[in-house]
Amino acid sequence: MITTNTSLQDMRALDSRTRSITLLLVVILLGLALMGCSSDSALGVYLEANQEHLHRARSEQAAPQTFLIEPGTPAKAIAQKLQEEGLINDALLFEAYVRSTGLARKLEAGSFLLSPHMTPVEIAEALQEALAPGITVRIPEGWRLEQAADYLSQRGGMNGAEYRRAASAADLSILDDNRRGSYDFLAFLPAGASLEGYLFPSSYEIFAENATVADLLGRQLDEFGARVMPVYWDAVASGATAMELHDVLTLASIVEREAVLDEERPAIAGVYLNRLDIGKRLEADPTVQYAMGYQPDSGQWWKTPVYLSEYKGVDSQYNTYLYEGLPPGPIAAPGLASIEAVLHPEEHDFLFFVAEPGGTGRHVFSRTYDDHLENVRRYQSQ
Repeated sequence: MITTNTSLQDMRALDSRTRSITLLLVVILLGLALMGCSSDSALGVYLEANQEHLHRARSEQAAPQTFLIEPGTPAKAIAQKLQEEGLINDALLFEAYVRSTGLARKLEAGSFLLSPHMTPVEIAEALQEALAPGITVRIPEGWRLEQAADYLSQRGGMNGAEYRRAASAADLSILDDNRRGSYDFLAFLPAGASLEGYLFPSSYEIFAENATVADLLGRQLDEFGARVMPVYWDAVASGATAMELHDVLTLASIVEREAVLDEERPAIAGVYLNRLDIGKRLEADPTVQYAMGYQPDSGQWWKTPVYLSEYKGVDSQYNTYLYEGLPPGPIAAPGLASIEAVLHPEEHDFLFFVAEPGGTGRHVFSRTYDDHLENVRRYQSQ
């Protein structure tokens, strides 16, 4: 019996090894065939063995990205670039597909808007029609929604009024279903609040004609999720902050409007956090300017200069000279440096600051109100 069992085990092991060796030889032969020639027949074998993968997207992430093809780029190089940029999983399969279907000759040079949520078949179809030439829009840090909307109208290519409406109402219904459900961070957004502060300020390329508000808003939210949220969650995990995201953005927007130099942002953030800790009003000039809104005389959204004598006449929850604590929400789009400053403020006991004269962008900090008044007298009288 021992001899019989051993023989059966040896036969099973031999059979398993034989199957493994056979499969390995097939893979090796196919690989050699593909390496040794570039014929459509070799690619056809690979395509036939992997047909089902042509209809599978690389990722559920729907965020689109710009994909460029230079004139004269062969199908093989296009496929490799698609894989390198995370749009497909298998460059060889994509090349096999476009060659076998004759699409390789129809792939155009130009700019394309693609997504890893698209299947290889859908990407191949999209690459047959390049986008119209685009234009770059630059939305700087410190702008409020209305400024961005006005700029888009003036820049051309997009309906600024629709951008303002959708952003002010936090209307995500204009986005596609997959994209709309990917912004978990908007759970921090209070009911009825706008997207002020959540639309990441940066440069974006849009279509020169018929660009959609949904595309730009979606890309700004995508950028916010990619750039801001990892920094925020790291700060929370490390214990650097216990602030809710909405409060972080609100304070960061004030820092953005106050600070000129990046190295001063943590110090300015520290001043405001110190005042919040002791229940002292923030008394931040930009919050009053925000509440005052558009200034017809100057055609600007920020009144400059603004005087203390005007503050009491601005009855708004955004007026931090009249109301304690943070205003209801961000007053502008904070950049990453200002957000990081709030998450990692400079530790000090300053409660006041005043700008130096001469346009240096620097501020002088003080601990007491008397010292602050002296600094105001010294620096603002020059």
